Amino acid sequence: MYGIIILDWLEFAVRWLHVVTAIAWIGSSFYFIALDLGLRPSTDRRSGVSGEAWQVHGGGFYFIQKYLVSPARMPDELTWFKWESYSTWLSGAALLMLVYWTGSEMYLIDAAKMDLSPVVAILISAASLTVGWIVYDFLCKSPLGERPTLLMLLLFVLLMVMGWGYNQIFTGRAVMIHLGAFTATIMTANVFFIIMPNQRIVVKDLIAKKAPDPKYGKIAKLRSTHNNYLTLPVIFLMLSNHYPLAFASTYNWVIAGLVFLMGVTIRHFFNTHHAHKGNLWWTWLVTALLFLGAVWLSTLGTQADTYDESEARALTPHEERYASVAEFEDVLWVVQGRCSMCHAREPGWDGIATAPKGVVLETPADIAAEARRIYIHAGLTDAMPPANITYMEPEERAIIRAWIEAAG
Repeated sequence: MYGIIILDWLEFAVRWLHVVTAIAWIGSSFYFIALDLGLRPSTDRRSGVSGEAWQVHGGGFYFIQKYLVSPARMPDELTWFKWESYSTWLSGAALLMLVYWTGSEMYLIDAAKMDLSPVVAILISAASLTVGWIVYDFLCKSPLGERPTLLMLLLFVLLMVMGWGYNQIFTGRAVMIHLGAFTATIMTANVFFIIMPNQRIVVKDLIAKKAPDPKYGKIAKLRSTHNNYLTLPVIFLMLSNHYPLAFASTYNWVIAGLVFLMGVTIRHFFNTHHAHKGNLWWTWLVTALLFLGAVWLSTLGTQADTYDESEARALTPHEERYASVAEFEDVLWVVQGRCSMCHAREPGWDGIATAPKGVVLETPADIAAEARRIYIHAGLTDAMPPANITYMEPEERAIIRAWIEAAG
């Protein structure tokens, strides 16, 4: 019991950290992209100043200059923008471990697709992120790096293949989260392995009054461009596990593909706008059509098993743990009477089209699989039912708590 409480608070703390660091990373990324594209020709005739900008914020005025070579005097302190990216990836990796690895039998493994052991599922999860980066890095370092448009198309194909592959073995939630984790791994690895080392080489050459090799800037620019266009899809994929119409769809990996394309169209509009090259309003029409395509795909069926399939299938070891205790019979009566009208394959409550958060609580297998969430939301707290709309009694919540305590 206490383990569930501690784990839930730990997940909350790491999720909080992850959101804060992601805001810092994405915020600085958006700022510097807009700044770099919006620089005006410099009025400073000193050598090396390639652009400048005046900005106002918080009651103060800021004058920014960009140097292509080192200034006449290098500053004593030079701020490097790297820890925002590193901290976001590290906290995201920790959250993946806490939610999807620790809770692999509930969130990661879909026995209807592939009956994996938790260890094997976790190994596939970790290996896919590593192998995906290796393939991406190989493509970038190949002659394709000289053809950025073709490389971007191949990156899109790689993401689609990864999404399809995840969908063959993992739950819908895990498909979207792993696509997000894979994309974020590409982005952070670009910073750690490519962009930062190249910047250090350039800075070292500038301090030594040597002309830096332009290839380092070119390589870093390619990876930075990829990061630019991948930012918005990563945010969508982070949020997707709250929306079953996205993650529980039969075509969730295709929906993710459309989101990657939306990221391109939206960023293309803002990149062009910040560069003072006009406003490409047609990109919003394309974005809207892609979004409508995602909405349509979400109506073509879900990955959830049918009621009869759930009733007929054998329980997993995780489900058996909670279904085998004597208190489970009383819990069935409580949950089916207070929760199942909304948390159903075909909800019977007006205004609810799909089960909230994709959580279905109709059969013994359904209820046993969601034991931890039932305990937190309806046993330990009164978060569910919302506003106690189905009048769950304190005695019924006590039954849920006794069930989890008995299961151990």
